[in-house]
Amino acid sequence: MSDTPARLLKLLSVLQSGREYTGPELAERLSISPRTVRRDIDRLRELGYPVEATIGAIGGYRLTAGKAMPPLLLDDDEAVAVAVGLRRAAADNISGIAESSARALAKLEQVLPDRLRRRVGTLQRATVPLTVGPTGAVPAPHGEVDADTLAVLAAASTKGEGLRFGYRGKQGAPGARHVEPFRLVSTGGRWYLVAYDRDREDWRSFRVDRISEPRPTGVRHPARELPAEDAAAFVAEGIAGPRARYRAVVTLFVPLAEAARRLPRGAGRLERDPDSADRCTLITGGDALDWLAVRIALLEIDLEVREPPELVEFLDAMGRRLTRRGRRRPLPPRG
Repeated sequence: MSDTPARLLKLLSVLQSGREYTGPELAERLSISPRTVRRDIDRLRELGYPVEATIGAIGGYRLTAGKAMPPLLLDDDEAVAVAVGLRRAAADNISGIAESSARALAKLEQVLPDRLRRRVGTLQRATVPLTVGPTGAVPAPHGEVDADTLAVLAAASTKGEGLRFGYRGKQGAPGARHVEPFRLVSTGGRWYLVAYDRDREDWRSFRVDRISEPRPTGVRHPARELPAEDAAAFVAEGIAGPRARYRAVVTLFVPLAEAARRLPRGAGRLERDPDSADRCTLITGGDALDWLAVRIALLEIDLEVREPPELVEFLDAMGRRLTRRGRRRPLPPRG
């Protein structure tokens, strides 16, 4: 291998696996001499890569953590993943993180090849983040999301092109779907595709980790009006709203405007109280009764749960348990 830069990149790629390689192993993998291996290791060290060498009959080389971070060697999927993660972090209003993420993203995009820059841009334009607080409904991560699947869904969403794909429902039964994709929604734990289901003639949100073999139809569809403020609100309503397994009706003893200000996005739907301007109604829900109870209990607003009865009973029992556990009991004297 006579191309020194390409040889150094190949050597770095091998060392980034984390294991230790002997000089002869590296020489064989790179088709070079042991002397060239030693010379290239020295070049990597000059560039700032912390390559450690062990001495002895079975000694070798490995890449260790350094004090400063030299340039990274990323494959296509890794580069896209890092760029998307930085974009999402830059959009969050977290002190010290958003600005740093934006700077890092700008540096990364300068060195991304055009094909990857377009891929990242398409995914970003098609994605709406959903971030809610303790009364919201961000689910825990579940299932792996394929990067190529995300790319296909994002491209179809931005182009307004129909999609067909296999889908595994809640009960695990596979089925086929024909949809008009609208937007992707990322919750930090899961990805959802918001789309108009052609067969069911209604809007749906699909978990991306349950989608398989998405195929663009090649047919463009006219824009439809989403029955929600945006794609994130539509997904939030599906997770914590009236379409959830448990539907909760809660009276909030604050005016509607104050409730709207204090509730996080995706907590549920607010309605005016026809009898009093000093209170309002929250319509929310969830697929798990215990998690729904915890979300409502964490809401720092005076309230009364009106339905369902099983939620009222669960909250009463939870309150009694917490009261008992919160009482201080004297420790027994030491023998």
